[in-house]
Amino acid sequence: MDVDESKKYGAFVRESDDNDIQQGVISDNADDLQRKLGNRQIQLIAIGGSIGTALFVSIGGALNKGGPAGTLLAYLFYSCLLGLVNNCMAEMATFMPVTGGFIRMAGKWVDDAFGFMVGWNFFFYEALLIPFEITALNLVLTFWRDDIPVAAVCAACIVLYALCNVLAVRAYGEAEFWLSGGKVFLIMILFSFTFVTMVGGNPKHDAYGFRYWKEPGPFAEYLSTGNLGRFEGFLGALWAASFCIVGPEYISMVSGEAKRPRIYIKNAFKTVYWRFGIFFILGALCVGIVIPYNDPTLVGILGGKSGGAGTAAASPYVIAMKNLTIPVLPHITNALLITSIFSAGNTYTYCATRSLYSLAIEGRAPRILRKCTRNGVPIYCFAITMLFPLLSFLQVSSSSSQVLTWLVNLITAGGLIDFIVMCATYLAFYKACKVQGIDRRTLPYCGWFQPYCGWIGLVGLVCIVFTYGYSTFLPGMWTLSSFFSYYTMVGVAPILYIGWKIIHRTKIIPAHEVDLVWDAPLIDAYEASFISPPIGFWTEILQLIGLKRSVSVDKQA
Repeated sequence: MDVDESKKYGAFVRESDDNDIQQGVISDNADDLQRKLGNRQIQLIAIGGSIGTALFVSIGGALNKGGPAGTLLAYLFYSCLLGLVNNCMAEMATFMPVTGGFIRMAGKWVDDAFGFMVGWNFFFYEALLIPFEITALNLVLTFWRDDIPVAAVCAACIVLYALCNVLAVRAYGEAEFWLSGGKVFLIMILFSFTFVTMVGGNPKHDAYGFRYWKEPGPFAEYLSTGNLGRFEGFLGALWAASFCIVGPEYISMVSGEAKRPRIYIKNAFKTVYWRFGIFFILGALCVGIVIPYNDPTLVGILGGKSGGAGTAAASPYVIAMKNLTIPVLPHITNALLITSIFSAGNTYTYCATRSLYSLAIEGRAPRILRKCTRNGVPIYCFAITMLFPLLSFLQVSSSSSQVLTWLVNLITAGGLIDFIVMCATYLAFYKACKVQGIDRRTLPYCGWFQPYCGWIGLVGLVCIVFTYGYSTFLPGMWTLSSFFSYYTMVGVAPILYIGWKIIHRTKIIPAHEVDLVWDAPLIDAYEASFISPPIGFWTEILQLIGLKRSVSVDKQA
């Protein structure tokens, strides 16, 4: 579609300086958000959202429950399951990179009530993750001293999150690029530490290798003994993996603000598989190498097998460094943990704000929430989101570990529901393409092994979400508080769906009525307006550090 054709879609023209958008020919978006995120920023934002406290700290709890082999199998299984979800989401988001991502797709392609339900579910999921990360940050700081004022740390985090997100999206993207870069650096340090020390490169000159896979053994017993206990240990590690391993939702959410969505978003989804393999699966392998699952320090901090999410010192890597009497490195690791945790909270603030904005766009939240600043920030959505970090002040009068446990139990089910919705939305999208005679091979990205990926992902995730809190039903373990902490989100989701459906009398959209055109003409026109080829990730990095003297080629006609 050429520029003249796009005039009928009615919106804007971008001059060569993409800071200045003037009314005229081509719009970079169908709403008031602005496409400012480049390739390198999108890639690192995806890392920032998917790698947080769970990979560095809470994974110690997974190891304690499942043992090294149980943890590795759990993380491998869940990574494969989420890879199927990513395959579904990649096809939809690359074809239709709209603000709100999978939230608006669910309402547009399945049922308006479905979009309402997942939109509010995702908003609460992301918003509750913000105080979780702030709480975890306080725990990391206790590595150095115990008398740091908890309230002061909470207040400082809230102010910094506000500053990063109230500016233009480019400012957020730039901040997240550097913060997420610190995460990658931390992961490389920990992986290198694992390899070097296991072959004898440590002060004790102890080439311990895979010793802890032999003694105390590859599988831990959890809740029960024998084979049943080992299986329950695997399940405990699987629940931890379902909280730790994420990714597709964050790329979907930034697709509406990406400069070259059809190219940059597709590339970001493709790298998710590598991130799953390198960060999560390899991370699960390393954690089972450096420390035994019954390490006294780990068990003591977790408070036993049923303990909470852990503290800074519960990071298995830090415990291993102390066990090997390695100086300095534990301090470097914890310093980088601070930037890593802060980065995750920053991403959650962004996603919660955008999810609430997408609800307002579709009329599923008050219209006033559509108000944006000149820089494209949904200001009222941002203000509401910033109320949730105040929950982190619960630490002042309660144990930080207990607060983390409450939040983890509430949040995990919400994340699983989001992935279930992605699979269900894809199956509706796939059927609509088939009924309406659209060849999926002509789309910007065509997922492989479909629709079977969608069905396998859907069934697998439904099984996990309903068995997630099974331990509360075991003899002698029933408590009303634990039941609600595990299943609150599972109960709220159908209430939201049915309530909206009854009030607004929505219907499941038949395949032949699904709107597969939607914003495609506008996005096609926007993509066609670029006169230069897209910039590769490493090219942007070289330009950033000044090794390549070239002006930005992201200029438009």
